[in-house]
Amino acid sequence: MGKTEMGKEHMADYVDVNGRQIRIRTPEVSEIDENGYFRRQSNAFTGHLGSKEHPVEKGRYILFWSTGCAWSNRAVIVIDLLGLSEAVKTEAVDWTDRPEDLGWEFVHSPGHINPETGAQFLSELYYNTDGDYKGRTTVPALVDYRTKTVVNNDFQMLTVLLETEFSPLHHPEAPDLYPVRQKDKIDRLNSWLYQNVNDAIYRACFARSVEAYYEGYHTFFDSLSVLNTCLEKQRFLLGDYITDSDIRLFTTLARLDINYSRHLGPCPGLSDYPNLWDYARDLYQVPAFRRHTHFQEFAARQDSDRRGQNFRFHPYYDMVVPGTDFPKLWSVPAAREKLSSNPSHRFMIK
Repeated sequence: MGKTEMGKEHMADYVDVNGRQIRIRTPEVSEIDENGYFRRQSNAFTGHLGSKEHPVEKGRYILFWSTGCAWSNRAVIVIDLLGLSEAVKTEAVDWTDRPEDLGWEFVHSPGHINPETGAQFLSELYYNTDGDYKGRTTVPALVDYRTKTVVNNDFQMLTVLLETEFSPLHHPEAPDLYPVRQKDKIDRLNSWLYQNVNDAIYRACFARSVEAYYEGYHTFFDSLSVLNTCLEKQRFLLGDYITDSDIRLFTTLARLDINYSRHLGPCPGLSDYPNLWDYARDLYQVPAFRRHTHFQEFAARQDSDRRGQNFRFHPYYDMVVPGTDFPKLWSVPAAREKLSSNPSHRFMIK
C-alpha cells in the first residue's frame, strides 16, 4: 500500500485490487454530534438534470442503488413507474468483505467492473467528481457515464427531478407523481416525512445517547400514529392517487419489522397501525413497488452472514425471518379502494 498526493490538502492511501489501484476511503466526518445525536451528512452533488451541463438524454445516465437502502429504493421505483427503465440504466451495488474500506462495489457486473464506467467501486466515481471528497460514498448516485462523474446524490430531490425534468422520456401513459396543482402540498409533506419519519428512524437507530435515542424513537412512532389516523378516511397520503410522497413513506414502512426494529429494541410493529399496514400492502400490489422490494435482502440478518466475535444470535431475525414468505404476507388484498372516489385507479395520468 502506498501514498499518492491527491490535492494540496491531504495524502490518499491506495490498495491493489486485481491490478487496479483503488483509493481507500478517507476518514469520514463524524455524523454524531457532541450530544450523541445522529446528524446526516449533506449531499455533495446536486447537479440539476435538464441543464446545459447535464442534459436529459436517453442512454447517458445510470442510477446506482442498493436493495437495502430506503433512500435509493424509492428512486428505482420511480424510474420503473415512469417507464424510464430504458432511458436511465440502474444497477444495484453491495459490499464485499475486504480488510480496507472501499465502500459500495459493482458486484452484479461481470468481474465486478461496471461496463458503463469501467469502475469497480462507487468511490472511484465519487473521487473522479471531487478528488477531495471526504464524506460517505452514498446511494442513490446518478452517474453520467460519458464523464464518469456523479451528477446527483441528493436523495431528497432525485425523485422529483426524475418526475419533472425527465418528463420528455416518460412513457406516454406514465402516472403523474408530482402534479403541478399539488406541488406545494407534496413539498411540505415530503419535508415533514423526512424530519419525522424517514430520518427519525435513523436518528433512533444510530443514536449514541439515551436522549438522542428517545428523540428519534418518539418522533418516529408518534408520527406513525398521526399517519395511521390520516389514512383512516383516504386511500393515499394526498387523497385518491399515489404521489411522490407515498413512495417515500412506503420504503420506510417496508423495512420497519425486519430491519429497523432489530436496532431499536422493543417497539411497535407495522400491524399495530392497521391503516398503515393496509396502506402499505395496497402500494405493494403495484408491480413497480413489488419488483423493487426485496424483503430478504434488507432483512436485518447481516450479522449472521458475517459472524464475527461480536455476533449475537437472534431467534427471530436469524431464524424466523429467513424462512418467512414476506411477499405472500404483503400480497394479501388491503381493500382500501372503497376510500377512493376513483377506486379502479391508483394513479393520476397526465
